[in-house]
Amino acid sequence: MHEDAMSTNRRNFLRGIAGAATVAAISASAEEIDARAATRKTPLADDPLRPQYHLLPAKNWMNDPNGPIYWKGKYHMFFQYNPKDAVWGDMHWAHSVSEDMIHWKHLPIAMAPTPGGPDQEGVFSGTAFVQEGRVGMMFTGVKTSSSEEATIKDQALRETQCLAIANDDDLSSFSKLPQPVMSSPPKELQVNGFRDPSPWRQGEWWYTPIGSGIANTGGAILLYRSRDLHVWEYVGIFAQREPTFEAFLPWDVWECPEFFALGDRHVLIFSTMGKAFWQTGRLDEKKMVFHADKAGILDYGTFYAPKTQLDAHGNRILWGWIQEARPASEYQAAGWAGMMSLPRIMTIAPDGTLRYRVADAAKELRRAEQRFHGVSGASLSIADCCGEALYRLSKRFGPFGLDIKGSREDKTWMSIEFDPAHPDQILIDSRPLKVEPTIQDQLEIQMYIDGSVIELLIDHQIAWTKRFYYPGEVQSATLHWRGSADALKEVTLWTLDPITRDRLTT
Repeated sequence: MHEDAMSTNRRNFLRGIAGAATVAAISASAEEIDARAATRKTPLADDPLRPQYHLLPAKNWMNDPNGPIYWKGKYHMFFQYNPKDAVWGDMHWAHSVSEDMIHWKHLPIAMAPTPGGPDQEGVFSGTAFVQEGRVGMMFTGVKTSSSEEATIKDQALRETQCLAIANDDDLSSFSKLPQPVMSSPPKELQVNGFRDPSPWRQGEWWYTPIGSGIANTGGAILLYRSRDLHVWEYVGIFAQREPTFEAFLPWDVWECPEFFALGDRHVLIFSTMGKAFWQTGRLDEKKMVFHADKAGILDYGTFYAPKTQLDAHGNRILWGWIQEARPASEYQAAGWAGMMSLPRIMTIAPDGTLRYRVADAAKELRRAEQRFHGVSGASLSIADCCGEALYRLSKRFGPFGLDIKGSREDKTWMSIEFDPAHPDQILIDSRPLKVEPTIQDQLEIQMYIDGSVIELLIDHQIAWTKRFYYPGEVQSATLHWRGSADALKEVTLWTLDPITRDRLTT
């Protein structure tokens, strides 16, 4: 898909992103799908664009992280998955397990659509919870319906909220309740979209936000409550688009909402118009109203539909779906699409803004450390596009820039620039972004390069995930410095161990 294709939400892939290719994939026979796979020029195991240390399925399409949870000493990740083809459609929940959030083992599909059930057209996104010592999932089921009952009007699909309970502590299978626990949006509201529950327990009540959009107003999050997770009542509008909010169209839907405490504040995250947003503020627990006082973007690149969880140490971990940024015909031909971001630990600064760093477990992948400073760090290389780079820079010697390119082409995959005339600003791919000043006038740039993705972190304040593509055999990533060598206080490179022997699976 093209970058501008993500200006529509993920439920519109059928209509706007993959277009005819997606519709064909959903209706294709098994023989047609096998024939397409046989004509692929590059086997998946030899595809240099596939990552080596990011989580993704062995083949086909994936999207939203669902229900990540640390349970009985293991990390479980579920995610949206099409078992038939490398385009959106036929949504199942894939399942992987890990002991460190980095090395993963794929398990059988956890949930599939139930013929005749409320999710017969797809098991859409949802969240894990624990009640009475058992893990459950609350998720959105999708079913074709009349136009009067449809919550996705242009596709005549009805979204309802459903429950499933794990049958064992391995979370290897789930038993679904036969009927939805939330069957329709409030009758008094004309909404577009009714999805992505994310329940939390507070006192004697369970609460959940529901992603939605209100006609002629835009994105909104509805709040419900329940005592038993089975019978829910509508509380009110928890958050909605303000007139100044940058992402707005009349059909805008705020998807994948999640609400949680962090430090001495509360955080609301949601996704819309191709980006994931955050708000921080205070919760009025008596009125159950959230008052936001800070807002921002979780990641400025190809990063969508994030979910969070607590790790073994109580850290808040952020996961996101890293989308493709190439035409659907290309990733369908490649036989795979999408990956999971690395786990990012979220913290909150005194001013209420969010901070991020990749979880320490990723350091276990590091090998062959190299350190540079000054002119020795002016031109460096990461072999096989599989490594990590950490730059510690002095702003006093700006302006300067850093370009990431391929070893066999002059095309710039990503650029980072700083000008001391704007000391609180950095440019990424020519977009100016605010960076709060750091101690001793320093700037830290950290990047993880893997196959066809760069996860970039600037001073733990800015995250930007970038997809890049190139033809032919595997290349190295070259890092070209522009500016004074005196600004290069320290540069460290690591090659990173793949988490798989080939590029097929984890």
